[in-house]
Amino acid sequence: MTISPARRPHRALAAALSMLIVTSATTVLAKDNKPASPTAPVDLANPLVGTASLDNQALLGNAPPPGEPTYTGMTTPGASLPQSATEAAPVNINADLGFATGVPVAYDYRRPVMFGFTGGGSTYGARGAPMVMPVVGDWTVPPDYATAYYDKATEKASPGYYAVDLATFRTKVELTATQWTSLMRFTFPESHRSNVVVNLRRDGGDVEVVDDHTVRGVATAGRRDRDADGPYFIAEFSRPFASFGTFHSEVTNKGEGLGREDVQAGRRKVSGDYAGAYLTFDTKAGDQVVVRIAHGHSAEEAGQRLRAQDSDTDFDRVHAKARARWAQLFDRVQVTGGTAKQRTLFYSTLYHSFASPRMIARKGEHYTDAEGNDRVADYDHYGPVPFWDTGRNQIVLLMLLEPNVVQDIMRSEFDRARERGYMNTSFHGDHAVFLYDGAWQRGIDFDYAAVYEYLRKNATDPKGPRGYLAEYMKQGWISDIVPPGNPSPPYAGGKAGVATTLEYAWDDYALADVARRLGKNDDAEMFTQRASNYRNLFDPSVGFFRGRTEDGKWISPFDPGEPYYNFMMKEASGWSTLWLVPHDVQGLMNLLGGRDAFNRKLDTFFSTPYTAKGICRDCTGLIGQYVQGNQPDQQAAYLYAWSGQPWKTQALTRRILDELYGSDATGYGFPGMDDQGSTSSWYVLSAMGFYPVDPSTPDYIIGSPIFDRVRLSMGNGKTFEIVARNNSAKNKYIQSATLNGKAWTKPWFSHADIANGATLVLTMGPEPNKAWGADPHDAPRSMSAAQR
Repeated sequence: MTISPARRPHRALAAALSMLIVTSATTVLAKDNKPASPTAPVDLANPLVGTASLDNQALLGNAPPPGEPTYTGMTTPGASLPQSATEAAPVNINADLGFATGVPVAYDYRRPVMFGFTGGGSTYGARGAPMVMPVVGDWTVPPDYATAYYDKATEKASPGYYAVDLATFRTKVELTATQWTSLMRFTFPESHRSNVVVNLRRDGGDVEVVDDHTVRGVATAGRRDRDADGPYFIAEFSRPFASFGTFHSEVTNKGEGLGREDVQAGRRKVSGDYAGAYLTFDTKAGDQVVVRIAHGHSAEEAGQRLRAQDSDTDFDRVHAKARARWAQLFDRVQVTGGTAKQRTLFYSTLYHSFASPRMIARKGEHYTDAEGNDRVADYDHYGPVPFWDTGRNQIVLLMLLEPNVVQDIMRSEFDRARERGYMNTSFHGDHAVFLYDGAWQRGIDFDYAAVYEYLRKNATDPKGPRGYLAEYMKQGWISDIVPPGNPSPPYAGGKAGVATTLEYAWDDYALADVARRLGKNDDAEMFTQRASNYRNLFDPSVGFFRGRTEDGKWISPFDPGEPYYNFMMKEASGWSTLWLVPHDVQGLMNLLGGRDAFNRKLDTFFSTPYTAKGICRDCTGLIGQYVQGNQPDQQAAYLYAWSGQPWKTQALTRRILDELYGSDATGYGFPGMDDQGSTSSWYVLSAMGFYPVDPSTPDYIIGSPIFDRVRLSMGNGKTFEIVARNNSAKNKYIQSATLNGKAWTKPWFSHADIANGATLVLTMGPEPNKAWGADPHDAPRSMSAAQR
């Protein structure tokens, strides 16, 4: 391809900026410096963390596949509020033409040009609409977006704010947000052609220029379960435009050349693919235009949200309020000690931990239910919880910090169940029960008897959301079909029979607990028996869980190191899936031959080189066969607490925190996907020094805190404090512990131990105390008893 002379300077600029940011980010984030003057937690959080990928191939295995990018955390650096209903975010990936990662992500730190900005609240920003782009001079009709190189040195992201200079257009862009509106402030150079281009995405819809400062429209595509803010939008400009027009692009015709775009000056209404409007301003240097965008499930709802109580038109005031909201939340988790980089990663991952679930309506506000009816919320309504992801850890973090929010999330899920007939679920597990059982055991008030009806229905009705449930109930396991020709993995067309069986057994254990608490003893017995179904897929001849065909035969060949996607396993290998029995670690230990054999297996897991032939996109962040970048085995480092060697957990969690987060050249790298706050929550909890291996129980497994002191102001008004004496990168091993002044020998604690406030003091040292936490009587609770 020939590059015109006009474009060459931009190429050179992009290369220079890329080198600059790598150098500056490494200087800022990679320093292992001692604590400096106190800084407010909100000022430490950097939303750019999670937007880059790890860059050490040893941590990436054989990912990515040729022609694809390495997975970043797939987070967004955009401006939002906690559990925000909307988000103002940058878009530097043209997902309208395709997305190589399989997920329509809007932003990747490595990309050098900007396509636009969105003010929508989609789970992944590349679905957000409309796209908004300030363009000085020539602009083009999407999907041929008028892109701009952007100055990485000017890119700033903080909670509730994002800013960047578009070098190509000499325009500064700033973003902030309220609960329902996104604000974009453009600072233009002197020009008679300072344009703002507003367009829907590929599927198009309708757009109308209402007057000299308002544009509205509705997108054709949209799903309530992922776009809680709705397909209608209204965009209000702070000053009248000098001229305007509308356009759309025909994308069904494969022909090339001019004539496939319909652009008309002065036209107010347009429909079709990429339908949009261009608004032109006559600007002097430094003139600003603020665009305020609200969405809704109807035009009326979008208008209501634009005029909502907190829908301020003053950009700086909105930014200050957003920062204050985040500051209020972050101030509840105070950490001291550690390095500057660790503190930045901690508050940045805490920021991303509040990415989901998204708010649908606050109490007293209008919202549209699943059947399209207008309702007034009688509590704060939230969108669906991604249970396969955040249900494993983030929901517990919310229970600690914001139990009242969790209560509203529970009510939201319950109301959806009553509307649809079944509880919400995701992927190959059910997992809604983790939310309710875990909340009950942490003292969160709810009508558990009423919600149990739907939790039980999910687990017993083959027509419900649990796939292959009839087979699971009949034989106690789910079979798999051997792919034709047994192609090299990953294979995406199977039932994930092994993983699905293990996840359902885990769900059943939690259901048994809820049933028992409600006095439903027959149900409790039934679900307890089903909770042992994982054993039906353990093959003692190979020492792994292994797929079976319908006739019960073991699937062969079987390689536990291969990363199957839906054939036997779910986005994981046999090695990763082996540890997917959080509810019965002792039972798994019994299958593997007892404590010593279990420890040898775990040691081998973390030390066996990753040599898979099949390429797993998600399988990044490796330590041996361990994969931090995906959920199935993220609890594995904590399992030594059951087997008498918690000192190995202490060493491993420190290593994961150090090597697999922010260890790339930018300092922003993540393993795999964040999955709406799941991988971030792992960091937050582990950095504080504990982790909920089974979120349906009230138990937390102790790791090794990276901070000298953590002060957690819990949502019930009590304070939980963790003090690590003599703590350092070298002194990572627990020598002894006290809880509320009394000697503590267990490598875990329960929520009841801290619910009324507590202080856990850990004395650290450079060598492991192999006696601490090693007594079998001090092991965490498990469904099965130890074999004697």
